[in-house]
Amino acid sequence: MSDKNSNRLLLELEKIRRDVNRQIMNPEIPELSVEDIRPVITMASKARLAYLQELIDIARLDPDMPSHEQITMLARQREAYEELRAAVNALEAAIDRGYLDVTGIE
Repeated sequence: MSDKNSNRLLLELEKIRRDVNRQIMNPEIPELSVEDIRPVITMASKARLAYLQELIDIARLDPDMPSHEQITMLARQREAYEELRAAVNALEAAIDRGYLDVTGIE
């Protein structure tokens, strides 16, 4: 397949992906405003704070070596933060790619 044909195919695949994602997502998620997105960002920010605060608390209690329980709690905080961060990134990508409508942005 020539580079020209490959590029055309890739452009067509991107269009199909955009159309299908928009067709599936847009009817299910109402038009989003900044105020709709603010709680999502706030939640992720609070999860980051909890993760970092857990680390600082562990270091204050015993700077040499955390206990297994402390590591477990830190891992839970990290998992929550990373999951929320990934979700925010997925929402941002869906907006950026035109899968979801936004309102109130001027």
